[in-house]
Amino acid sequence: MSFDRDTYAALMAEHGPVVRVVVADTKGSVPRDVGASIVVWATGQSGTIGGGTLEFDAVDTARRMIDGDTKTKTASLALGPDMGQCCGGRVRLLWERLDALPEGDIVARPVTASGEEPLAVKRLRARVRDRGDMPSAAYIDGWLVEPVTTARTPVWIWGAGHVGRALVSALTPLPGLAITWVDTGPERFPDEIPNGVTALPAPEIADAARFAPRDAHHIVMTYSHALDLAICDGLLTRGFASAGLIGSDTKWVRFRKRLTEAGHQNPARIQCPIGDKRLGKHPAAIALGVAHDIMGTVNAYTVEHEGNENDRRLSVD
Repeated sequence: MSFDRDTYAALMAEHGPVVRVVVADTKGSVPRDVGASIVVWATGQSGTIGGGTLEFDAVDTARRMIDGDTKTKTASLALGPDMGQCCGGRVRLLWERLDALPEGDIVARPVTASGEEPLAVKRLRARVRDRGDMPSAAYIDGWLVEPVTTARTPVWIWGAGHVGRALVSALTPLPGLAITWVDTGPERFPDEIPNGVTALPAPEIADAARFAPRDAHHIVMTYSHALDLAICDGLLTRGFASAGLIGSDTKWVRFRKRLTEAGHQNPARIQCPIGDKRLGKHPAAIALGVAHDIMGTVNAYTVEHEGNENDRRLSVD
């Protein structure tokens, strides 16, 4: 979890000042970890700190801060005695009105401390500057430290039909994804494209594969088997982190044969079928299974190629 400066800038441009509520510290059993956050504006909100009474009350406080004089606020809450929730732990929340956004690779500010920045935080800043290693969100000597989101995982969704639309809706709220949505023409897309999603109309849709980053994750689900096959051919030529194809076992047998005949050595890198048949055939049910698949794949790929986030947590001793 991190400070997503680009997303907050977009929300501020659309809604004006917003208030961010972030989990600054935790003890015991709690719904979310340090760094989980929700952003609130006058008519809406994005994100979650765990739901239930904790989130309901936090959002109410945030909404009252939008036009008020208070710019920051913190509170330590026992989830059982104070909130009536089942979790037995304690959460410290930080409310901060984002009238402007800080610069730099990390955001560090006092929550319960006073005075100048602690030595441990200064050392952390030095390690980020000298080594380029980013910390996880952490509560250090009364200060909350968060890395700024700089890179997102590219996810390309091929097809803007019913399942494609449901899949984009399922993936859009998730952090850390840069979604590119591809189809053959602008009329194929809904009138409103979600924030954080890039719509790419491509009449020669298979040719668009050459523009995809080689570390992108792909889901192919167009209205045409011929287009699906051409896209798979283009992706195998281009290279990718992962790729999934909607369809049956029979469809994949035919595709694998044709892709092999086209000279591809390892068409089995493409996963087909995708999703979970147990969930049913409704577009939203298919999208739910596919979203589960791709997020598992994205997280596994990230761990393998970038290291587990916990392993990269910087020591501040």
